[in-house]
Amino acid sequence: MTTPGATSTRKHTALPKARTLIEALPWLTRHHGKTVVIKFGGNAMVDEELKSAFAQDVAFLRHAGLRPVVVHGGGPQISAQLDRMGLTSEFKAGLRVTTPEAMDVVRMVLAGQVQRELVGLLNRHGPLAVGMTGEDARTMTATKHYAEIDGERVDLGRVGEITQVDTGAVQALLDDGRIPVISSIARSADVADAEGHVFNVNADTAAAALAAALGAETLMVLTDVEGLYEDWPRSDEVISRLTASELERLLPELTSGMVPKMEGCLHAVRNGVTTARVIDGRVQHSILLEIFTDEGIGTMVVPDEPQEREA
Repeated sequence: MTTPGATSTRKHTALPKARTLIEALPWLTRHHGKTVVIKFGGNAMVDEELKSAFAQDVAFLRHAGLRPVVVHGGGPQISAQLDRMGLTSEFKAGLRVTTPEAMDVVRMVLAGQVQRELVGLLNRHGPLAVGMTGEDARTMTATKHYAEIDGERVDLGRVGEITQVDTGAVQALLDDGRIPVISSIARSADVADAEGHVFNVNADTAAAALAAALGAETLMVLTDVEGLYEDWPRSDEVISRLTASELERLLPELTSGMVPKMEGCLHAVRNGVTTARVIDGRVQHSILLEIFTDEGIGTMVVPDEPQEREA
């Protein structure tokens, strides 16, 4: 029996949760009010549990005082719809050859399927998300992109290369407390284009261009790997931190799938973005692990000036 005034120690089972929250405090302070651009792709787009966890992470960022922007593509969904319509999916230099018929499907799937689903998942956590495409309010304009294969210029159809980003509509949504969810489609930059052509733009490239134009604190690219491997396939050791110059030297050695992601990271940090990260979208809550923990995960790219690792 405990006598009055005696002290006793209870075992508080929730104490580890409190410690986790406290660990996040420095990162919450550092990132409060900052813009974070997240490229949504890979397995996270097609696995139901990962999609739900992604939406929770992004909603958490918003409620924690950050300003998240989501940019997405939809390669698997586009290929599936083209297949259902009897249209062939063709890729050259890692990019989808986009005929006018395929462009109609790209537009329909990105803006009418992938984006709507993602907006719906985010809005389970409050009236947060607003969907738009890069062609809305001429947010992204582009010119025709040609690939170079074996020294030859190859026509990819309606594949675009971003020439300009107008952040006005995105900034207005952020200032209103919303989460913009942007499909990687761009309007033709050609003022003489009376038909108003639109272009299919690589989502990694679009996210990087938008992050730079917004002056974002961080660009995060979700992938289906743990990060950039140091010596793949001989080793699965992940490079945790790279400067822009170090990454530039590595680019010629990378596999085709990683090139647009890492080129996007390089473009971002060389154009004002503080950090760019490639993280494993197959890990639930990987975004929160990267931003709000001391260890972080994935590969972080920083400008050439020496910096401490930031979360």
